[in-house]
Formats: sequence, structure tokens, C-alpha cells
Amino acid sequence: MLRLALLAGIGLAKGALGVNLIASHFSGGIYTLSLTTTGASGTISVTSQTNGCGTTPGWIELYSDTRKLYCFDESWTGRGQHAEFNVQNDGRLSLASSLQVSGNSVHGILYGGSDGRSYIATAEYSPSTITTYKLPLQGSRVQQTEKFTLARRGPHQRQDVPHPHEVHLDPTGKFILVPDLGADLIRVFRIDTNSGRLTSCASHATGAGDGPRHVKFWKSESGKEKVFSLNELGNSVSAWDVNYTNDCISLTRTHSISTYAPGKKGGANTKAAEIRTFGNFLYASNRADQTFGNSQDSIAIYTIDPTTGAIAWLEAANSYSYYPRTFAFNKNGTLVAIGGQTSSNVAIVARDTATGKLGNLVANVQVGQKGRAGEEDGLSAVVWAE
Repeated sequence: MLRLALLAGIGLAKGALGVNLIASHFSGGIYTLSLTTTGASGTISVTSQTNGCGTTPGWIELYSDTRKLYCFDESWTGRGQHAEFNVQNDGRLSLASSLQVSGNSVHGILYGGSDGRSYIATAEYSPSTITTYKLPLQGSRVQQTEKFTLARRGPHQRQDVPHPHEVHLDPTGKFILVPDLGADLIRVFRIDTNSGRLTSCASHATGAGDGPRHVKFWKSESGKEKVFSLNELGNSVSAWDVNYTNDCISLTRTHSISTYAPGKKGGANTKAAEIRTFGNFLYASNRADQTFGNSQDSIAIYTIDPTTGAIAWLEAANSYSYYPRTFAFNKNGTLVAIGGQTSSNVAIVARDTATGKLGNLVANVQVGQKGRAGEEDGLSAVVWAE
């Protein structure tokens, strides 16, 4: 069934299909990968490497319509560099502009302005800040910095100070959500489209010790909206009802589910990492659980009720990687690229579009030097350049 869905979804029965991906590595490299698939198998290789995003590229965002890639430096040295690249037709990158910053940015997006992409917002993990800049990058400077504080330590040892981990744009382009791992909050900011300035709305508390890392919006065919949050420290995902009221977003948490099957739980060193939705399915990656054997961590899969947005456990799938920090689906949802941080590999895995389940390994390639378990090295992010 999985193989038939794969063939039908991407037309591989008629011949080979080629596509590019881009991956970043904590050692400083940005890599272009070439994937060719024939039938249910494929080959993937590194075709080029470039630099320009500082010493520790931690996150990349690709805007396919303009063929622009933005890269954000997670450098912990007090000095970093954000970069904009042009993406050529063959996936190769050329540096368009860059900006010296203070570093430690774990996430970044474009937002605001008449085109919705006139400003950049970044989240800085240890400085406990979010920062905005006006584009273009070259010659830009900090426009706004929001510094967060914590009245008391959280229940987890990593909750000593606020740790914003993402800046996530809502579907209307009018708000930014900031999951704060250290403060157990999802912070909400309203965007002034013209000036790019952010105004704080009410924050929303997660469970104690959840440590929210990333969020995703989802909308039913009838228009019901949900936010799903991935809780790194709690090894769980949470569902939230969404309401737009008084020029802000209000979130109400409805339920939470473990990133492990009922009756099971993660170990002392396991950490949830990334969350994605595709149709009425939700996915979350687990790091260091080795559910499928030595250095073979899992991807948790859930169904999403198409009417209520309630999530339910489906199964765990092999990530074919160790420390899967990042993963992304191709446009038609037939393949998922999984980036193992410590294994420093990109695994291409088949996906059944009907059941949402992940299947066999289609192709695999090591990218750069392998990392060390629990350290900030190895592969950091992967995106499809379709």
C-alpha cells in the first residue's frame, strides 16, 4: 500500500525524479543535496557546500517563490552572522547579503511590511530575547529587542531563565508566537505591519516542566483552528484552541499526549525536537530514545480529528537517524527528509498519503562530520528546495 501510494503520488513509475534539498551543519557549512528517486528507491548525494552564516548555523528558512534562503547563526561566542542566499536552479547557493549580530539565535523568520517579508524576527536562547531587523540585511541594525525575565526557576534544571526557542508566524501574518522553553509559556506578539514593531499580548502557560520548543497551526475544513505545541522537556505534544479576540490571539489548552506510545515513556536523556503537520496528521521527533535499535530514534505520529482537531496516538516510526533534530515533508507529502543531528545524516523516508504512516528508507547520506550526543554539533536543519 505504501509503495503504491508513493508511486501514485509522485509519478515515479514513469522514470526517475530529481529534486534538491538544503541542509545546515553546526560546523558552519550549508550543503546542497541532490535526490533522485526511481520506483520506491533512490540515491542522494552532497553536490555543493558553502559558508557565510557564521560559525554555527542553527536554522534555515527557504522562501521558494523568491528562491531565497535565510540562515541564522546559533553561535555561543557573543558574535554571530545572519545570511541571505540566492538559490540557483541546481540548488547551489550564492551569498546575497549578511549581517553581524550577537549570535545565539535558534530560530528566525521573515514577517511584516506590504509583502509580509520586510522584517526579520529571531529568538535568542540564552540571552532570553527576541530581536527584529529591517530588510535588507546588508547595513541593517537591531530595530527592537524584547528581553524576558523569570520570577522563579521552573521544575526542570534547564528552566533557570527564559529560553525562547522559536518565532512562529500565524496564518494571518499579524501575530508571532514564541514558545519559551525556560518559562513554560507560549508568548504572543501583535505585529504592526507598517513599522514591523511587535506588541506583547497575553502569554499562555503550558504544563509545569513542559518546556515548549516549537508550535504549528492547523485548520479544519470547517474553519476550526488549533495550535499544536511540542514540549521538549515534557516529551509531549499539546493541542490548543485558537481565538482571535481584542486584536490578539487567545489560546486554550485542551489536551496533551506523550511522544511515546501509551504505557511507554522516554528516558533520562530523551528530548522531543520538532513538530510538523500534513493534512490530518501530526508528527513529532524524539531524540536519543533509540526505539528502533542503536542510534535509531523515533518519529511519533498522531491522527488529527478533522472536525474537532483532537489528536490521538497512531504509532512510532523509524527516523533512520540519531538525534532527529529536524524533518520536513516534500510538497505532495510522499516523502519526508529527516535530519539526524548526532548522526549528521539526511534520511529520505517514504510516507503513505492515505494513512499518514512512514515506511521504508528511500535514500540516505551523511552530511559533514558526525556530532556528539547531547552537544551542539552535527546537522542542524534540512529543507526541500522544490
